[in-house]
Parts: sequence; C-alpha cells; structure tokens
Amino acid sequence: MRMNETILKKAITYYRHSAQDKQENSIDIQKEHVHKFAKANNIEIIKEFEDEGKSGLSTMGRDAFNDMIENYVIGKKEKFDYILVLDVSRWGRFQDGDVAGFYKGICKKYGIQVIFTTMGFLKEDDLFEGFIRLPLEGYRAAAYSRELSGKVFMGQVKIVQQGFRAGGMPPYALHRMLLDEQRNPVAILKHGQRKSIQNQRVTLAPGEKNEVATINRVFNLFVKDRLDVKNIAGILNGERISSPGGKTWNSSAIYSILTNELYIGTMLFNKTSQKLQSKTKKNPHEDWIRKEEAFMGIVDRDLFMQANQLIETKKKKYLKGDMLARLKTTYDEYGMINGELIRADKDMVSPSTYAKYFNSIYMAYQMMYKDALENAKQEISKR
Repeated sequence: MRMNETILKKAITYYRHSAQDKQENSIDIQKEHVHKFAKANNIEIIKEFEDEGKSGLSTMGRDAFNDMIENYVIGKKEKFDYILVLDVSRWGRFQDGDVAGFYKGICKKYGIQVIFTTMGFLKEDDLFEGFIRLPLEGYRAAAYSRELSGKVFMGQVKIVQQGFRAGGMPPYALHRMLLDEQRNPVAILKHGQRKSIQNQRVTLAPGEKNEVATINRVFNLFVKDRLDVKNIAGILNGERISSPGGKTWNSSAIYSILTNELYIGTMLFNKTSQKLQSKTKKNPHEDWIRKEEAFMGIVDRDLFMQANQLIETKKKKYLKGDMLARLKTTYDEYGMINGELIRADKDMVSPSTYAKYFNSIYMAYQMMYKDALENAKQEISKR
C-alpha cells in the first residue's frame, strides 16, 4: 500500500486448506489473492487466521475459525469491518446451507461483513447476488465434497476387490504389510506410518507370534472346549495376557475375534459407513465388500466356520419364542420354574438372560401362558 493512500476499512482474513484440496487452493496462494484484493480496495489486514489440513464440512476441529468467530467477531477483541475469504468453499463446504448462513448471520449481527474476494463486494439490494448467486456458490462447494466422497469410496472398493487394504489400523494379531508395484513385500508399517508412493499397496500379514497364538487359543476354547465368550475372557484376564488396546478382555472383544473374517484372510470393507462427518452406522452384510484369500490368514478356515456355526446356534437360543418354549419344557417336566433348574439345563440360556429379555423369570413364566391370561381377563371383564 502506498503511503499517500488513506486506509478506509480494516479486515481480518481466513484461510482453509484440507488434505483433499488441490495445490491451487494452498494457503499461500489464498493469501496472495486475498492480499491483492485488500490492496486494490484500500483495506488494512490486521489479523490472519488459517486452518491447515482441516475439512470444511463443519467447524469441528477448525480452531482458527472458531477462535475468529468467538473472540474477534462476538468477543470484539479487535475493531474491524470485514472478514476476507478467498471464496465460499474456503469458508466451508457445509452440507446444510442453513449452517453456512448461520455463521455469516453471526458476523452480520455484530456488524462484520464477510467478503469472498473472488466475488467482490455484493450489492445489498441486488436480489440475484444475495438470493441466487451466493447460495448457488454454497451449493457447489457442498456438492464438491459429496462428489469427492463418492469417488474416494469407489476407489476404496476397487482397492479391496483387488485384495488390498483400503485403510484403517489392523486388528489384534495382524500387521499392515507394504507391497511394491509387483506385490512384493517391502516392510511392515508401524502405527501412524503410511505408504509414500502412489503405486504401492497395503495388505495384512501375521502379527506377533504370541498374539497369533492367543487368537487361535480363543477359537479352540470356543469350538473344542465349548466355553462361552465370558469364560474365555476370564481365562485370558486371569493369565494376564495382553489384550487389544491394552484393556482387559471382555465378552465383546472375544465375540469380535470369533466373527472377524480378516483372521482367515478375507479382506473386508464397508462394514460401517460415515459419510461427510455424519454418524457412523453399521451396514447390512450384503453391503460389505469382501475379497476371500486376499492374504495369509492366521486361523484355519474350517475352525472359523465351526465357530460361527456355533454362534448362530447360540443366537437362536436368544429368540424370545425359543426361550419361552424351552422354559415351558422345563416347567412341564418339573412342575415348577426357578434359577437352579434353568442353570442345570445346558441347552437353556442363563436366568440373567431371561431377566434381561423379560424383566424377570416370573414375567417370562407369565408370557408362557399369555393367551390363557388374556382369555381369563376377558372372562372376568364379562362378569
């Protein structure tokens, strides 16, 4: 700015660049364009905010953006007139237009105008600019994220279908193995390490020997010794065997191992989904992407199948109708129902399970004769 020019307005600037953005959207390039705009319009930049490597889908994790809104717009830490941003996409790729408008509305409420320098100063009385062009730019910014998300997903599906790992940390007793273009092993990737060459791929390989032994022991205890998941967890905890994440073993961890197809060399993808920072949801089995024999498994396939057949058999026990039928069989045989009789029958679930599904054993007993009770109630009401 030349010394003889008068500063008319003051501004702060905001820049954002995510890991998925192209180089032309780098913060340095954004600064170059924004500073050029400020100079051309006699605007003094007094403070700059930047979020490097941050998604624009929401304000979560965008520390600079939140600091700017909370302390400089609402808190009035400095006096200024504008927030200069290169374009709408740098402000955010919000999937809900109301969210994008919300933050602009806050700025307007406190007398601050958000200026997208690629669009320049919009005329306040120009309905096209305010009601059509600006919302359209917001829609385009949001649509870009949706299109990119779809392309990334399809790329991951293709990788898994070729037998490679699409991402994420490996489960207990497996390592990530880096492969070259000819699928030859390069190195075991440690926690936090990523491939550095585009044509390289990642697969899974057997992990620590003691962990592989623990996985196989879990399957044998479940299939051959017929121990339930709770007892298996108790044995491993009693022997102080290291568990996934360094936590104590529990029924959920054992069940997860017994049902994880990765242990027989099947590469899996899309078991869960989380698109554009939405909540993670479990996907139905038919939506899973599978590639069998993608790498060397650490559990015998037949043993794995036996384990999962047992799990399916046990699941049937937890169907309410089946539970009540078994309860009635016991009642018909002994003329009574109590916890001891239930525990003595290996084909029945535990008394606590009946309490979980029916609130109590007594309520389960009532459900056995639900039709008879309803008929009795109707007879009484007729009197």
